[in-house]
Amino acid sequence: MKKKGFFKMMAAMVVAAAALFTASAVYADDIKVAMITDYGDITDQSFNQTTYEASKAFSEAHGLEFTYYKPEGDSDAERVAMIDKAIADGYNVVIMPGYAFAGAIVETAEMYPDVKFVALDVSEFDLTSAAGTDTYEQPNVFSAVYQEELSGFMAGYAAVKMGYTKLGFLGGMAVPAVIRYGYGFVQGADFAAAETGAEVSMNYAYGNQFYGDADITAAMDTWYQGGTEVVFACGGGIFTSAAEAAEKVSGKVIGVDVDQKATIDGQFGEGMTITSAMKGLGATVDTLLQAIVDGKWDEYAGKIENLGIVSGDDPTLNYVQIPMESTQWNDTFTQDDYKALVASLASGEITVSNDTSAEQPTAEKVAINFQGNIK
Repeated sequence: MKKKGFFKMMAAMVVAAAALFTASAVYADDIKVAMITDYGDITDQSFNQTTYEASKAFSEAHGLEFTYYKPEGDSDAERVAMIDKAIADGYNVVIMPGYAFAGAIVETAEMYPDVKFVALDVSEFDLTSAAGTDTYEQPNVFSAVYQEELSGFMAGYAAVKMGYTKLGFLGGMAVPAVIRYGYGFVQGADFAAAETGAEVSMNYAYGNQFYGDADITAAMDTWYQGGTEVVFACGGGIFTSAAEAAEKVSGKVIGVDVDQKATIDGQFGEGMTITSAMKGLGATVDTLLQAIVDGKWDEYAGKIENLGIVSGDDPTLNYVQIPMESTQWNDTFTQDDYKALVASLASGEITVSNDTSAEQPTAEKVAINFQGNIK
């Protein structure tokens, strides 16, 4: 009897496991993932490309149907058209990178309550501004925003600790995320200057667009030829102008959003990129898609989460960081120094302001030459 009971129990467990597998497989077959680009494309070596690659890799690994759509232009109407098309084509998870999607989300999310909208870097301010309301909460929308001021701080701190004293910040458009990066960069450089006693100066400007061109390159030529050693190029493809100018004088560049070393060094010269101020776009995509596959979407639905440091012990687990592998560590700024910095940020021993209300950044130890918009 005991043997029969044991075999019955094992048979029941096998049947249950098979049923669970079948249910999971059916559920996975029902998930169809579409990514919509903003005004860039999937080869922008920044926001769109990282989101696309993460979405595609996860979908392939989990047997999910995946594609992407590119709007014909830069307007809410054209982004809405692509969302409509994706849903008409049967896609029920829509991933959208960038604040520019706020208007399209407000217009479409309520129309498609059974579709899961995953937004990256679309803040509550973006959504309420688009909706014309004081608050915005839609149960089928999740948005992740990032504490860019922290990774900006890390990059500014790293640059000064590495020995660079003539810095530059070239932002794209002066939107909140770019401003937070820039103001964090100033704070990090200022903190390191106070620690080291170095005399640090910084040129600070916005290109007023998210791509490089001849006019912006000319401005960067003036910076680098005037003594600027390293520029934090913060805003999509605008790094091309900084890198073109840096190449002429063996200058350095700091990347943004993702680890841009391979891209910048590959195009403009090995060793140009000293580090990158990163945020976890790929990690966010993985987390949300895994939650959807696991049937845990409800844990995220309707929320806007502000992601930053989650571990003071392991910097690679954080949603904001500089890269461990490609940063140009030296005797005055080592990986251990970086880990200690992250631990101090995590504990609150070091605090970084995310206030973007001031028209320009200020510092105690860094002399800032604020130039506003180049164009």
